[in-house]
Amino acid sequence: MTIRIGKISMWHVHAWDYIKQAQEHEDTEIAAVWDDNAQRGKEAAERLNVPYFSSLEEMLAQKDIDAVIVDAPTRDHQDVITVAARAGKHIFTEKVIASTVQEVNAILAEVRELGVKMTVSLPRLNDGYTLTIQDVLQQGLLGKVTYVRVRLSHNGAIADWLPQHFYNLEECQGGAMIDLGCHPMYLTRLFLGQEVTGVNANFGYVTGKEVEDNAVATLFTDSGAIGVVEAGFVNSHSPFTIEVHGTEGTLLYGTPDDRLLIRTNAGTEAVKEWTELPLLEKRESAFSQWVSHIQNDSLAAENLQIAAELTRLMEAANTSAKEGRRISLSDLQG
Repeated sequence: MTIRIGKISMWHVHAWDYIKQAQEHEDTEIAAVWDDNAQRGKEAAERLNVPYFSSLEEMLAQKDIDAVIVDAPTRDHQDVITVAARAGKHIFTEKVIASTVQEVNAILAEVRELGVKMTVSLPRLNDGYTLTIQDVLQQGLLGKVTYVRVRLSHNGAIADWLPQHFYNLEECQGGAMIDLGCHPMYLTRLFLGQEVTGVNANFGYVTGKEVEDNAVATLFTDSGAIGVVEAGFVNSHSPFTIEVHGTEGTLLYGTPDDRLLIRTNAGTEAVKEWTELPLLEKRESAFSQWVSHIQNDSLAAENLQIAAELTRLMEAANTSAKEGRRISLSDLQG
């Protein structure tokens, strides 16, 4: 059975990317568009040759729409996801689910109670380098992990290709950290492999916009291991970079080539000097996983757990940067 999808907003820069994924999947099709910006929504609907709805409730009332893709402003996620879940629609959404622990807990409670299938787009969890690094860590080749650094930055604010609404603090609930920084944040937490107990963040405003365009967050653990998350909109030629350091060795990815290098005291003689490891194949996309959950009546439990933790870390980072102090994760109110 084809899963017919209503598009909730074209606000996000990745809106057309998810439409493309829906068009390319053999079991899904875009069936309608809603957007609170009528001109933007009508243009998308016309391009897709599907109906445009000026009322979200009216689109969600359509019995032949099974699911939605959410690309609304982060500020609106709780409202639109909740109303979609109450209409019985399955939900695929752009990260973050919400900007606060209170909001994300409320959203996930509704989703669980109403039994709809929800998946969050956290695409780098499925990439081959991530799977290979996880395999290295599971083999204990780096010993005890002591330091993780992940950096992702582009030149969107200085080359002026990001939409202006990406600098609206109210709509976005933050800047480089809560947008691009989501990827290094969830990867850093994943590779640390242990609970983060505190976050300290510093934000810079190189272009003088309302939201930060240059950001770093430090993640603390009770073991002493440290994670460093870097994100920015003001860098040309800044490579996506992963460093994982442990008591027995170090691995590096993307400095600048898409190669994974390892040197460790553990394992075979081959890895006692700097050695390139082949990357594992990437997994199916988050979108395809979501479709499978709908078809097989299964849950994206790990995806939602990581997404909820991502919101905790983002709320802590935003609060830390605003208040100029280290935030304990246990102090966040859910």
